[in-house]
Amino acid sequence: MQSPYHFCPYCGHELVWKQPNGDHRPRQVCRACGRILYRNPKPCAGAFIVRDGRLLLLRRSIEPYAGWWDIPGGFMEIDETPEEAVLREVREETGLEVRLTGLLGFYLDSYGTEYVTLNIYFLAEPVSGEPRPLSEASEVRWFAPDELPRKVAFPGHSRRALADWVDRIQRL
Repeated sequence: MQSPYHFCPYCGHELVWKQPNGDHRPRQVCRACGRILYRNPKPCAGAFIVRDGRLLLLRRSIEPYAGWWDIPGGFMEIDETPEEAVLREVREETGLEVRLTGLLGFYLDSYGTEYVTLNIYFLAEPVSGEPRPLSEASEVRWFAPDELPRKVAFPGHSRRALADWVDRIQRL
């Protein structure tokens, strides 16, 4: 993955690619101060909200993937746990209050050409409210496992997560 960074965030000098001593891969290193720029995944949290065997998805109204269906969730804030982040994101995107019932899994993906995301998906059930499209959605809808849409945002990981969810419920 190409780096969007060309200058050191600490001193402003040029970054160069080299393999630091004792490291196992090339990294961007500042020519002047010697600091290493580690490009770590950005954590995200999402919820597989299930009611009566059906999964809640939202249709995105913003880019990227405007018009595609999406799993409620998003980027974690710096001071949040994954659980806090997913509860906030679900509330912001659907108006629902949910109870987390388990962990579905962890999935890596690319976010454009600049970032890698670590997507943490929880299983959840609604406890109050009715789902409605809010800040980033034009529509919300419940889907049976055999009705899942083809156009799901962030397909690099969401298709695997959806398949894992379907596999899990078929084993129950």
